[in-house]
Amino acid sequence: MYATINGRDYEFQANETILEVARRQGIHIPTLCELNDIDHAPGTCRVCLVEVLRPGQAAPEYLTACDTPMGEGWSVQTRTRIVQEMRQLQMEMIMADHHQDCSTCPRNGNCELLPVANSVGLKQIRFRYTEGWKDLQPDTGTQPIVYDRSRCIRCQRCVAVCRNVQGIDALEMNGWGPTAGVRLKGGNVDISPCVTCGQCVMVCPTGALAERDQTQDVLDYLGDPEIVTVFQMAPAIRVGFGEEFGLPAGTNVEGQIIAALRSIGADVILDTNFGADVVIMEEGTELLGKLAEKQRPVFTSCCPAWINFAEKHYPAVLPLLSSTRSPQAVVGKIAKTYLAEKRGFDPEKMRVISIMPCTAKKEEAARPALRHNGYSDVDVVLTMREFARLLRREGIDLKNMEPSSYDDPLMSEYSGAGAIFGTTGGVMEAAVRTMYYVLNGRELEHIEVTQLRGFDNVRSATVDLGREYGEIRVAMCHGLKGTRRLVEAVLAGKANFDFIEIMACPGGCVDGGGTLRSKKAYIPHAMRRRETIFNIDRKAKVRQSHNNKQVQKLYADFLGAPHSEKAHHLLHTHYEPRPCGVDADIRAEWDELRGQDGKVT
Repeated sequence: MYATINGRDYEFQANETILEVARRQGIHIPTLCELNDIDHAPGTCRVCLVEVLRPGQAAPEYLTACDTPMGEGWSVQTRTRIVQEMRQLQMEMIMADHHQDCSTCPRNGNCELLPVANSVGLKQIRFRYTEGWKDLQPDTGTQPIVYDRSRCIRCQRCVAVCRNVQGIDALEMNGWGPTAGVRLKGGNVDISPCVTCGQCVMVCPTGALAERDQTQDVLDYLGDPEIVTVFQMAPAIRVGFGEEFGLPAGTNVEGQIIAALRSIGADVILDTNFGADVVIMEEGTELLGKLAEKQRPVFTSCCPAWINFAEKHYPAVLPLLSSTRSPQAVVGKIAKTYLAEKRGFDPEKMRVISIMPCTAKKEEAARPALRHNGYSDVDVVLTMREFARLLRREGIDLKNMEPSSYDDPLMSEYSGAGAIFGTTGGVMEAAVRTMYYVLNGRELEHIEVTQLRGFDNVRSATVDLGREYGEIRVAMCHGLKGTRRLVEAVLAGKANFDFIEIMACPGGCVDGGGTLRSKKAYIPHAMRRRETIFNIDRKAKVRQSHNNKQVQKLYADFLGAPHSEKAHHLLHTHYEPRPCGVDADIRAEWDELRGQDGKVT
C-alpha cells in the first residue's frame, strides 16, 4: 500500500499510523502525549495534527497522526500554514492552564513541554486559566511521590504505564476539561493499589509527577558540625548517573561520585554493594535452611516496591519472603551499630543518606520496623535526580571530577556479586555463587551463571548446588505485570520453584523509578547500564560475597556468624499485610462507563 507525505510516495503496512510511517522516513511530526516505548498514543494533546486529503474528497481533514491509521492513496501534509497554526493553537491552550513557573519545576531544563512548544513555533500565550489549580495547597505529606496538578498536561502516560506495563492500575483520570487531572484510586496511597515503584514518574513529560525532594535536608545535615553524615551509593548509581553530566550512557562514574561526595563534605562514604554482600551471607544461609526443611519457594526481599506489592496485593505470599533486610537497610543498621562502635560515633548524631535509583526506598526507610530508639536506620533517601540537584546546588560538575576511591576500612569493600544486585537476576546469581561454596567448600567453576541472565520478563533455570540439595529450580521476574502472574501461579500450586527473585521495575534497579528520565523515551539505556554492571563484576578482584574481607571481619568482630542470633536481630525484619481498599478492575470500570444500554455515557 502507498500514500504520499509532503508530495512523496511512501509504502506502508496495514494498521500503521501516519506517525509511524512518517518516522520511518525521517519526517518530523511533533508529539507530546504519545510515547512509543509503551505503545501509548491517545491523541489527547493534538499537537501531531496533519492535513489529510483522501481519494475522492474535495476538502482536506485535520487528523492526529499518532492514532490515525494511514490509508491507501492518502495525501498527507505535515507543514502547511494551517497545520502549523493549528498546532500552535493546541500548544497555546495546553500552556494556558499550565503552571509556567519553570524555575521551581522538578524538571527544570529537562521537560518535554518547552521543546515541543519551540518545535511548533509557539510565539505567544494569550490565555490564562488557573481556576483548576489555583487553590491547590502545598503537599506537606511524607509519601515518596508527589503529584502537582498545576503541571499536569493530561497525557495519561502515567495511567498507561501503571496499568499496561506494571499491571497495577492505581491511577485514573478525574474531572473534566481544564479541571481534569490524575488521581490515585481511593484518594491516597495507603488504600490505593499503588506500590510507589515510580514508573509513573519515569514517563511523565513535565514536573507533574516527581519524587519528594529532600536535598535541603541533606544540605542542612552537611552544614551542622554536630552531625556525622554517612553516605551510601547503590550499585545502579555508578552506571546510570554519568549521562546527567554529559557522559555516555552506562559510564561507570563510581570514582567521580566518591570525589564529589568528599567535595561537599561527606564524613563517611560507604557502598551499598557492601550491604549486598552481607545480604547474600544472610539470605543464602536462610535459603539453605529453608530448603533443608522443605520450605519452598523462598522469595527475595531486596526490592521495596515488590514488598509493597506483596503486602497490598498478595499478603498470602508474605510467609514465603526472605526475612533478610535490603542492602540499603543493612548498611543503615550496621553503620549505626558496628561502624559507630568501631569509630566512636554517637549513633544519635549520625545521619545515613542513601543515593538510590528508587522512589520506594524512601518509603522503606520510613518503615517502623527499620527504626530504633526513635531514629531511622536510614535517615534520608535521595533519588538520582535529587542527587544531581544536590551536586548542582554545590556547584559540582561530575564529569570534571578527578576519580577517587573508597577509604573506609570497615564497610566500603564489595565483590562483583554485590555489584550485580543492580540488575535483574543479579541477586539470584550472587546467591548461587555463595550457596555453592558453602555446600561444596570450593568455588563455582563457571562463575557467570549465564542461564540466569536475560531480559525476558520472567525467566527460569535449574542450578545444581551439589550434595544433598542437588538441582534447584529458580525463577527471576522484573516488572510487576509478570510478577502478578508468577505469584498467582505459585499460590495456586502451578509453579514449582525453590528460589524466586523479584524486581518491581522493568530492567531492575538500573531502570528504577528514581533513575534519570529521558525525553520521549521510557528506559532507553537499560542494556548499556546492565552491561557495565556485568563488566564491573568481571573486573572485580573478588567476585563472591563470602570472599569480601570486610564482610568476613564484620562477622568475626561483631556478628559472629551468618544467621546468628545477633545477625538475625540486626539484619532481618518482618512484613505485615496491608491490603489496599481499591482493587484494580478495568473491566468493571468500562461496564460502569457503558451503562445499561451498552453505550459509553
